[in-house]
Amino acid sequence: MNLHLEGKSVLVTGGAKGIGEAIVRSFAAEGAVPIIVGRNPDEARALLDEIGIGHSVHCELTDLDRLEGAVREARELAGGRIDILINNAGVNDGVGLDAAPGDFVASLERNLIHPFALAHHLLDDLRSTRGCIVNIGSKVAETGQGGTSGYAASKGGLNALTREWALDLARDGVRVNCVVPAEVMTPLYEKWLAKLPDPAGTKAKIESTIPLGHRFTEAAEIADLVVFLASSRSGHTTG
Repeated sequence: MNLHLEGKSVLVTGGAKGIGEAIVRSFAAEGAVPIIVGRNPDEARALLDEIGIGHSVHCELTDLDRLEGAVREARELAGGRIDILINNAGVNDGVGLDAAPGDFVASLERNLIHPFALAHHLLDDLRSTRGCIVNIGSKVAETGQGGTSGYAASKGGLNALTREWALDLARDGVRVNCVVPAEVMTPLYEKWLAKLPDPAGTKAKIESTIPLGHRFTEAAEIADLVVFLASSRSGHTTG
């Protein structure tokens, strides 16, 4: 299936590893030009050198002044426009109800504020190209997890913003959708498992609760869905 993404410029936050890396690879395979924005420039450059296409912009996403400059830099690298925004970066940082309110605010900054800022700074681009936004959420927003109030609130907020922006931008032909992963094996997930007393046993227990195939979703499976939603083949899907 031709997704008609050749030459499209795609800004992907946190695109150097995990689900973000898979998203970058999937877009590149369709001929799109990924632009990775995040704080891992060496990993981003290595990935882009491997796939042979794309650009990297170094930015701490919680630094809103730098983020605005990073958008300008990304736009210049893309030849003057961004067609697609993928708000992927985020971290399940374990800021629970017992954390200080300031820590909760910091968690929102790590997970919710920069998606809004990027959408704001890219409004003119997306309107002019009739582009789209795909947000990467989490099942935690729907199910809860315990011990991660900041992340749960952020991803719940991202769900709400997806619906709000879809309505807000419908008249401009800009589509906005959210992909909500459940259990996906990523470097962060592996790092979390490694800290537990029985990583293999915990992994097996989690897999036993997953109805389809009793296995983790692969990052590439999430990525392919993201790319489809960003394509004209999904042209009447929003919100």
